Amino acid sequence: MTKFIKKMSAPILSLIFLLNMSTAGMAETTVSAEVQAIFNSLLFLMCGFMVMFMAAGFAMLESGMVTSKSVSVICAKNIGLYSIAGIMFWLFGYNLAYGIPEGGYIGTFTPWSDASSVDTGYADGSDWYFQMVFCATTVSICSGAMAERVKLWPFFLFAAILSGIIYPIVMGWQWGGGWLAELGFSDFAGSTLVHSTGGAAALAGIMLLGARYGRFGSKGEAKAIRPFAASSIPLVTVGVFILWLGWFGFNGGSQLAIGTFDDAVAVSSIFINTNLAAAGGVMAAAIITRLMFGKTDVIQMLNGAIGGLVAVTAEPLAPSPLAAIFIGAVGGLIVVFGTKLLFSFKLDDVVGAIPAHMFAGIWGTLAVPLTNTDASFSAQLIGVLSINIFVFVVSYIVFSAMKATFGIRLSKEAEAKGTDVTETGVIAYAIRD
Repeated sequence: MTKFIKKMSAPILSLIFLLNMSTAGMAETTVSAEVQAIFNSLLFLMCGFMVMFMAAGFAMLESGMVTSKSVSVICAKNIGLYSIAGIMFWLFGYNLAYGIPEGGYIGTFTPWSDASSVDTGYADGSDWYFQMVFCATTVSICSGAMAERVKLWPFFLFAAILSGIIYPIVMGWQWGGGWLAELGFSDFAGSTLVHSTGGAAALAGIMLLGARYGRFGSKGEAKAIRPFAASSIPLVTVGVFILWLGWFGFNGGSQLAIGTFDDAVAVSSIFINTNLAAAGGVMAAAIITRLMFGKTDVIQMLNGAIGGLVAVTAEPLAPSPLAAIFIGAVGGLIVVFGTKLLFSFKLDDVVGAIPAHMFAGIWGTLAVPLTNTDASFSAQLIGVLSINIFVFVVSYIVFSAMKATFGIRLSKEAEAKGTDVTETGVIAYAIRD
């Protein structure tokens, strides 16, 4: 009996100790500042690599949307722009955005440096990484729109300017505490700051590049490119699913904290709204294309998902689930009608980036006051106009300067051979369409 008591006493005492610990834990409303900083840093890093994986999504989507003679260059552009964005954002992009004075317009041209402190609430490096992958996403948006006729190295030069200067400046206006933040402009995860910025830059590029040869007929009607594009619908679909997955990191990580229960609930709600908005965009595009054209356009469905995701990015926390579906559905409709608008002006956006990112991003940003009572329509409108006009004008000047000097467009002969042959010398597919 004595042996039995001794044998059982240790587990019983351990259980009592754990129960006391649990009671103390239940009474504690928050963890220590250091533990919160650890969790917040993990949120940045884990959501950051989800956003980084979106680079693969963009590469797959664009590779499937172009003709089979232009796939290798798409791959080169996407891995190149990601690398360029990483270097430029470290070199001075981060401090251009976050070195900005309160209510100011531009930060400093200095490299990023680590000054991590528990008081900050996260490791500085985790924040740099998270913000860098947003920067790379902005540049990715331009890649697909200008595909199949832009020269590779002029595009790389523009990628450096966009990631190192243009994007960080507008980013700082709001997220860095600049003049738009002081005005009350709200853009939770970047419907305008990231997506419209990329779309506005792409619009300037395709206007100066012109359409691909044979894209429009003599009466201005859109024509299929030969060999046909999109060259791989399965590849486009995989790309969109990767982007959809990455968007949970994009929006969820923008809560910027997960050190409390309230933050965990907020991130979970953001995930739900992000998913519902994408679904709303898909189904809205499916229904409207069936009603308008008599067929269900899978490409518009895929871009509808992106339009829905972009639209809810400006405010993924405040909407109810029904509101998120509505916001995403309108984004999907904007993609369909935005594509037709570009066609009417003979603007050749190969992947539909401008309707999905710029147009849907504008809608999502203007819709923020519908669910977030702290936002005002006037501040949202000023933010949308100032960012899109600034990015478009500066991008147009940069592309114009390159066009006037060393050129930005391939020759007609080079375009006919395919950019894989003329720009990389690597053929993506041994058997072509």
